[in-house]
Amino acid sequence: MNLVVQRSADLRRQFLILAVGFEGGLLLMAFVLGWLLSVDPLDHWVLDTRAIGWGLAGTAPLYLLFLAGYGRRRGRMQQIRDFLIEKLGPHLTACRLPELVGLGVLAGVAEEFLFRGVLQPWFENDWGWLGGVVISNLVFALAHWVTPLYGLLAGVTGAYLGLALDVSGERNLVIPTVIHSVYDFLAFAAVARSYRASVAAENTR
Repeated sequence: MNLVVQRSADLRRQFLILAVGFEGGLLLMAFVLGWLLSVDPLDHWVLDTRAIGWGLAGTAPLYLLFLAGYGRRRGRMQQIRDFLIEKLGPHLTACRLPELVGLGVLAGVAEEFLFRGVLQPWFENDWGWLGGVVISNLVFALAHWVTPLYGLLAGVTGAYLGLALDVSGERNLVIPTVIHSVYDFLAFAAVARSYRASVAAENTR
């Protein structure tokens, strides 16, 4: 039993180091790239209850779409689901709840600062608002390219987050950051539950 516990702790530690290092690197990249491009990712960061409310409300439709696709048991969506459970399931299951929350928040902050805080406004300078949304999320899709379908879904999700940036009538990066953070946490939790269920089913055979 001690060996199993130790292995789980090692798996958790390695995963957290890798995840924090990767997302932390993206956050650093956001500020370095923003400095090089003269775009401050904090220009439109206004943390208030209204923005948080918009973010929480905006999470619901995105997560419902995730559940609809994640629940499919055939086709390419099934392949993506199986991939997430196989590759991320063991690591996410080894994490504690506060760590899953922290990972969701870190991913949301780092990726939104980079893609919606720096790249979208920068592309808007030459391509206009619509061009900024489209081009920045082509980059977002490529950064999440696991399969063509997964890349497409990531691009659509990124476009949704890009629209959320201005949904309140006044640009606020807090809104897509809240959506992204809460959505990632809920998705992480769903994958962990699926992995635990698959292990339990395997053990009963």
